[in-house]
Amino acid sequence: MAKLVGVFAASHGPMIAREWDTLSPPTRMLVTQGFERVGQRLTMSRPDVLIIVSPDHWCNFFLNNFPAFCVGIGEEHDGPPEPFLKTRFNHPVLAGHPKFGRHILDTALESDFDPSLSHRLTLDHGFCLPLWRMGIDPIPPIVPIVINEVDEPMPTMRRCLAWGSMLKQAIESYPEDLRVAVLATGGLSHFIGEPGMGQIDETFDRTCIALFENGDPGKLASTLEHDVRHTGNGGHEVRNWVVAHAAAGHQGFELISYAPLEEIYVGCAFAQWRVA
Repeated sequence: MAKLVGVFAASHGPMIAREWDTLSPPTRMLVTQGFERVGQRLTMSRPDVLIIVSPDHWCNFFLNNFPAFCVGIGEEHDGPPEPFLKTRFNHPVLAGHPKFGRHILDTALESDFDPSLSHRLTLDHGFCLPLWRMGIDPIPPIVPIVINEVDEPMPTMRRCLAWGSMLKQAIESYPEDLRVAVLATGGLSHFIGEPGMGQIDETFDRTCIALFENGDPGKLASTLEHDVRHTGNGGHEVRNWVVAHAAAGHQGFELISYAPLEEIYVGCAFAQWRVA
């Protein structure tokens, strides 16, 4: 039987890769320490497969075809298309895990979800930048899960909790021995292409952190459903963290580090959930 061996979260942001060589030493240090600590913990969990939950930044989908959830079930997925990351993360192709991906898809359908599927996704900076900075080597096979967090309408926080619980069920019901880790990427607060671009909503970030530490799914869903509409558009990526929270069984998390880093436009946070 498959086993959930770790659930983690890490922020991402294009500036981390695009401006890495010119970032200030304090910012580089905080970012490096956060990613390295998550990477060490993820490596120590020895996963056979890694579920990565992230948005798609207009690389696979556009307004003519925009699923709320998409599961990557292919044998391979393409590496990052962004020039600023291609030269730093030299993985033009990443291995998938089609059998386990298909099991997740089937479990979702049996749980009354109607997700999209892809036999070959392009994994942009949301998926690949954390892998680059964490220094994961070798990278285990990946089952990428895309959640719409860039344009309305988006799945509710309650629906994201349900999706995370479905992932937990899919892992526990997979009939083969498999060590599975989950990585949620993105967030916390950031403003992209908005008048407040570059600002950090530290109040929103601290609220998120307190809710995830507490573990109460009902309070988490209702509070974030309200608060996410009153912060920067990048805050919608907290949905990935909500999915991870439910996949870990709502048991709360340990904040590894947090810093409001205006230089990279992100309330930059790293965490690990408690799992049974």
